[in-house]
Amino acid sequence: MIAYLKGKILHQLDRVIVIVHDVGYGVHVSASVLQKLPQDSEAELFIYTHVKEEALELYGFLGPEEQLVFQLLLDVSGVGPKTALQISNYSPSEIISAVQNAETGFFSQIPRIGKKLAQKIIIDLRSKLGALKELDLQPLAPHVQEVKEALLQLGFHERDIETVLPKLGDEVLSTPAALRIALHHLQPK
Repeated sequence: MIAYLKGKILHQLDRVIVIVHDVGYGVHVSASVLQKLPQDSEAELFIYTHVKEEALELYGFLGPEEQLVFQLLLDVSGVGPKTALQISNYSPSEIISAVQNAETGFFSQIPRIGKKLAQKIIIDLRSKLGALKELDLQPLAPHVQEVKEALLQLGFHERDIETVLPKLGDEVLSTPAALRIALHHLQPK
């Protein structure tokens, strides 16, 4: 198993080639890692080796913390290496915070992750990373769901919307009134 590579970096579309003693290793990296690795520079990557029946793939990370979070994500049923790599675009501290605070919106904004998988990630990882907030699995009230859908159509990020929805309170408001309150909280101060 390959666990670490140090060498010259050559960029390709969604991966890099690390040249170590005249041998080029193709390594999949997240977009954030790709930006931090200058072309033709010397770099070191911590490697996760993923073995499938038809292929052996390498996934690279700048530090052992990123690699560990990636491996924890792979332990979640329904999360494969490509999805875990997309989540790895965020820092380990952001991912851990999202798990501890039960932020389903953080994960569901990532392509191929719906609300159910986001909840599953949080439930599976919170025993390993700790929980600061309980996960709310209750469906949203109809007027709150309408507000959420309207805000999504207006271009707000689901993560921001999820932080505003609890501020609408338990009282049943008309959808326009609830939308005004939510927009007030989402406006830059």
